[in-house]
Amino acid sequence: MIEKATNKAVYIATTEPNSGKSIVSLGLMHALLGKAAKVGYFRPIIDNPKDGKIDNHINTVLNHFKLEIDYEDAFAFTRSQVVKMKNQDKDDEIIGHIIDKFKAVEEQFDFVLVEGTSFSGEGSIGEFDINVLIAKNLGVPAIVLESGINKTLHELVGNLHMAYDSFADKGVKVLSVIGNKVDSRNIELVENELKKHFPSDVSVNAIPLNSTLAHPSIKEIVKMLNAKVLFGEKYINNQAGYFSVGAMQLPNYLNHLNKNNSLVITPGDRADLILGALQASVSDNYPNLSGIVLTGGLVPEESINKLLEGLSDIVPIIAVDGGTFSVVNAIGDIKSQIYAENTQKIETSIKDFAKHVNVDQLIEKLINFETEGITPRMFQFNLLKKAKLNKKHIVLPEGIDERILKATKQILEVDAAKITLLGDEEQIKEKIIALNLNIDLAAISIINPIKSKHFEKYASELYELRKHKNVNEVMAQDLMRDVSYFGSMMVYMGDADGMVSGAIHTTQHTIRPALQFIKTKPDASIVSSVFFMCLEDRVSVYGDCAINPNPNAEELAEIAISSAETSVAFDIDPKIAMLSYSSGSSGVGEDVERVRKATEIVKSKRPDLKVEGPIQYDAAVDMTVGKLKLPESEVAGQANVFIFPDLNTGNNTYKAVQRETKALAIGPVIQGLNKPVNDLSRGCTVDDIFNTVVVTAIQAQDI
Repeated sequence: MIEKATNKAVYIATTEPNSGKSIVSLGLMHALLGKAAKVGYFRPIIDNPKDGKIDNHINTVLNHFKLEIDYEDAFAFTRSQVVKMKNQDKDDEIIGHIIDKFKAVEEQFDFVLVEGTSFSGEGSIGEFDINVLIAKNLGVPAIVLESGINKTLHELVGNLHMAYDSFADKGVKVLSVIGNKVDSRNIELVENELKKHFPSDVSVNAIPLNSTLAHPSIKEIVKMLNAKVLFGEKYINNQAGYFSVGAMQLPNYLNHLNKNNSLVITPGDRADLILGALQASVSDNYPNLSGIVLTGGLVPEESINKLLEGLSDIVPIIAVDGGTFSVVNAIGDIKSQIYAENTQKIETSIKDFAKHVNVDQLIEKLINFETEGITPRMFQFNLLKKAKLNKKHIVLPEGIDERILKATKQILEVDAAKITLLGDEEQIKEKIIALNLNIDLAAISIINPIKSKHFEKYASELYELRKHKNVNEVMAQDLMRDVSYFGSMMVYMGDADGMVSGAIHTTQHTIRPALQFIKTKPDASIVSSVFFMCLEDRVSVYGDCAINPNPNAEELAEIAISSAETSVAFDIDPKIAMLSYSSGSSGVGEDVERVRKATEIVKSKRPDLKVEGPIQYDAAVDMTVGKLKLPESEVAGQANVFIFPDLNTGNNTYKAVQRETKALAIGPVIQGLNKPVNDLSRGCTVDDIFNTVVVTAIQAQDI
């Protein structure tokens, strides 16, 4: 079920630039590949590529771990694209596209590691909130890290706690917090302090600062200083370590070559130091060098070059302009990155992560994590995906309406359903041209009922179905000229799979034909409706808010059962709240007794359903209130299907929630009919029509 599903991803987030996300991404990817057959990688937003190059983070992970995913599929946007779209108030489009790209990756892999943004460049203000929003809409848990460099213990813990609270406030589960780049002497201190401030179910870890990861490779020095590689290019990915400046005589200088992977920086005319350093590097009595940087724009004389060319396995020697002092400072300012060819750094990162993070505990949390609830964007994504899996044919009787035509264009663009429009063909075509919609007329069907080849057959069928109600053949033909009757008959006869109407016509006008001959399902005595209420962080089901004014206990129970079945059809695990003005056994009165009786009927007919009633709305949605009023209930505080006691309450509640919270209300979705016919509000928007067509197409899949 989507409502409660095994997790397939994790979101790695930080609060600042240069936090060391790479060590977590690389270490966790390595660990995951030992537990899952196929692990994918995805970045919602990447930095703007420079000089037409690809993103370094993506390239490193895909190449080192040999992941079978195309580069273009591993991210959704560049930073500049997001900034531009946000300036155009296209936040919904940003999240929608990120979900689309992520789900495409998720479908290919057993698990997906999602890496958040890097807080660099344009648009970095408010970037943390964007990461929270993305994780929330993807429905995945998070790992949050913070760099300990230049921070007190109080600042490190405080920043991590603020980040944790930001995710938690949006309903995103944080599985682990990590203090990264911590002084190695303070690891235990940091971990103990983190344990004091976070819940026991949150893994806390501290990773020490590894100076070798901060030092650049020779390749990075060449790039940043525009240096020339003289010798040893095949070793250009060597990791620079301690910087050793050669300005003294060789015997004295050799005393300073006492650390492994030292980088020698010396003027280019000091042949004695160059040759002496190289000889020391191959000597068993001295550690290895990572490379030699020649300053001043000077290069060795021809005779020295000839000697160097004859040496085997020579370390990289590069030449740069600028004095020795300025070159040392420039190298020290390089912000080193981990890149695909630098396997030394990658392996160091993986080892550090495995050593200082409880990997087995973290992997277990990821594997066992189950997401609760679903965001509106993800719900809409899943609706569209489900509709496209088994495309159905939907008839729209109000083909001349501008909103209907615009929604039709959207449906065709995403290939969610086949569409038939009812109305005068020439008028509809003229309207499409006037609106500049560019609809491919070959992709839709336009039918004028009175000119249809099926008109006589449909009218004859209606006569046979309704003659016992004193409908004669002439009356049947008159009724069949009505688009609602014609569309409903298309559905009844199997020439369409479902119908959506009501943008122009009343609910009664839309539903009456369906009640007359499509009729209710064998196990349903009434037709009812629900709205999918897409709130900020969840999707709830409200019923009945459109059809039955004052249902009795038996009808109320059937509405609850039908609503639960509709929820299941749309991948929501129903927890039903039978709403009233009191909770449990506290209230008395005719209205509350009716709800109490309806609840008992539901339990009797469908003991498999989770249902609670009578229950007040606050006890149904708030865990604290729910446990106080109904401590033994498995629904209180976590209900997602709400059955209102009457139409007055339901209709006003859904509209109040919709207006006050800006929630998207999809519906009314009619339930109980043999084939799907759904009603629109006359004030509906293009999006309302689009969503209702998609829902109707999904309903038709179960017929």
